[in-house]
Amino acid sequence: MRPLVATIDLAAIRHNYALAKRCAPGRQAFAVVKANAYGHGVREVVTALHDEADGFAVASLEEAAEVRALHGEARILLLEGCFAAEELPIAAQLRLDIVVQGAEQAAALLAAALPQPLNVWLKLDSGMHRLGLSPQAVRDWHARLRNAPQVAELNLLSHFACADERAHPLIEQQVEVFLDLLDLDFDQRSLANSAALLTIPASHMDWLRPGIMLYGATPFADLSVLELGLKPVMSLTAQLIAVRDVAVGESVGYGASWVAERPSRIGTVSCGYADGYPRHAPSGTPVLVDGQRVELVGRVSMDMLAVDLTHLPDAQVGAAVELWGAYLPVDEVAQAAGTIGYELLTKVTARVPRRYLA
Repeated sequence: MRPLVATIDLAAIRHNYALAKRCAPGRQAFAVVKANAYGHGVREVVTALHDEADGFAVASLEEAAEVRALHGEARILLLEGCFAAEELPIAAQLRLDIVVQGAEQAAALLAAALPQPLNVWLKLDSGMHRLGLSPQAVRDWHARLRNAPQVAELNLLSHFACADERAHPLIEQQVEVFLDLLDLDFDQRSLANSAALLTIPASHMDWLRPGIMLYGATPFADLSVLELGLKPVMSLTAQLIAVRDVAVGESVGYGASWVAERPSRIGTVSCGYADGYPRHAPSGTPVLVDGQRVELVGRVSMDMLAVDLTHLPDAQVGAAVELWGAYLPVDEVAQAAGTIGYELLTKVTARVPRRYLA
């Protein structure tokens, strides 16, 4: 088999969920498992958190149905709500909590014939201006939905735009907009994502929504996983499949974009952009070979990438390579590639085998 595997530490996910709960004692937490649990495998992650998680959060009805098949009792939050009125009866059959993020969704809910009422989360646009109702619209719809037969719980939810930038003035503004609506009799409230539950105590409402932190990556540019007490979850590991000497002036890879300025020893690694490694990662991006740091050189290919082994004369074909994981944080690789850990984790493709550690 091709020597490339993504090893998923499920004990680390349980540790990270428990840490999220410790940050806000007495609160409940939806474990965010959208996008195939950020690329980690929704079936395995939900199973690992089966007895720990208060609920799960997903992005679509299809994702919700998959989680419900795995967990018959947990609350499941549909983060963007139903995309069509025809989905509402299915959501009720699945016993979902649904977000209502616009007037169209609210009107469709009031017109729906449902087998049972739904727990509804009115989404407030507190300043991100992506989805959600204005504060006045929340007040208007609260009055219309409070005693509607389609509604069981009526709850309030919002989302931060800049919680990962701890000094950003929009954070306080969004908290204030949210708090200004709490004179209304909502049953449950939710505001904190990973960044907020780690650093903004004022956002700790009835329900937390930990996402990226569950998977051992940091939402912050200036706080590492280690500093936050999180454990890395995914280790993407490969091997050296070739080693060669390259003379001064010789190039490596497509486009001859990297040229040796000294006699160099180049290793070829069994991972490329078809596996989810970022094609735009520049020369100099860190990689570990036999536990030692080396640098990516040249362009990332579909199935391979190259590294500079000049200072590792003993590294041979078959040597262990970590692209990111327990010893090389995914966030460091992402920063070098001009992106974020979220993207790298979710883009690991289906052709990469997953190996799960309990």
